[in-house]
Amino acid sequence: MTLTTPTRRRPRTALRAVAITACLPYLCLKAAWIAGSHLGIPDHSVLLAHRAHIATANTASILLDSCVVVLAYLLTRPWGLRVQAWLLALPMWIATGLLAPVMTGYPLQLLLHTVGSTAKPAAPSTDPFLDTWVFAVVYTGFIVQGLALGTLFTLYARDRWGHLLRGRIGELPPATAGPRRAAVTVAALSLLPAGAHLLWATGSGRGLSPALAEGRSADQYVLEAVFAVFALMGAAGALMTAFRLRRSLPLRLPLALAWLGSGATACWGGWLWLSALTTTDGAGEGPTLTMGLTYAVQMITGTLVVVMGTHFFTERGRDRGRDRAGTRPPVHPSVDPSVDPPVHPPVRKP
Repeated sequence: MTLTTPTRRRPRTALRAVAITACLPYLCLKAAWIAGSHLGIPDHSVLLAHRAHIATANTASILLDSCVVVLAYLLTRPWGLRVQAWLLALPMWIATGLLAPVMTGYPLQLLLHTVGSTAKPAAPSTDPFLDTWVFAVVYTGFIVQGLALGTLFTLYARDRWGHLLRGRIGELPPATAGPRRAAVTVAALSLLPAGAHLLWATGSGRGLSPALAEGRSADQYVLEAVFAVFALMGAAGALMTAFRLRRSLPLRLPLALAWLGSGATACWGGWLWLSALTTTDGAGEGPTLTMGLTYAVQMITGTLVVVMGTHFFTERGRDRGRDRAGTRPPVHPSVDPSVDPPVHPPVRKP
């Protein structure tokens, strides 16, 4: 198991440099704000009213984005192949979950601004949050990070776990009752965050705090719709894998849906929950019970998909090991109806 030849490693080295370089604007801004700079922060921004909380959040943000640098090296150096799977997969899942909605939502928001929107505009605010250029710089960096890191992880997964990812859904052995029950639970739980975000995306303020309901813009409607789509993606991936749906499709498709959907749903649920607690201080601004419940269910749902994925790959690794060793027991027709029953010779009477 290697990271290919030196010649083929050059594109990966370039992608690593791109990913690390894309982190610098965000890291520099956060460090400047912790040091007391107001770069990109308007004079009456709400960020200046919560210095202690914002400093803590900025420190956490620096640590999170610094993990991208570590991941970029793990995915491109030979010693990265010897790291335990969960030590790489878990932070990569978190990074994917945080970056994927930004990579999807920000271009859609720009497109919406370009073609014009009939959505309800945001109420005029006397306390602007950040200068517009900050969002452009930071989100562009996030998109570049996501593209570079996602490509590196795809290549890494092909090298290390390619034998577990190949094949089609219909080639999987019959699923047991446990994964099917877990998939149904995921699908049922996903209805709450998907429904709530879809409701908020259509302009409804039901379940939101008064300050949030009155101050939303078209950009926030787009982001709510993106959250709803990712919640449904995670449920779809879990159901397709557990129930062997769409048997002719490549196995990579439902696994990718489960990975992206669960990561975005769980990680952004946690981030929104923490953000609501640390950046608001009034009864009219704080998170409502509906918001808290929605974000909590998002975290639970994503975690359950991770548990399902761990079980799936553990079992698939065992099956592949039996295949290579030639010790897999024959599949009986009564267990797998897709296998034709054996044709027995006619029995002759004496």
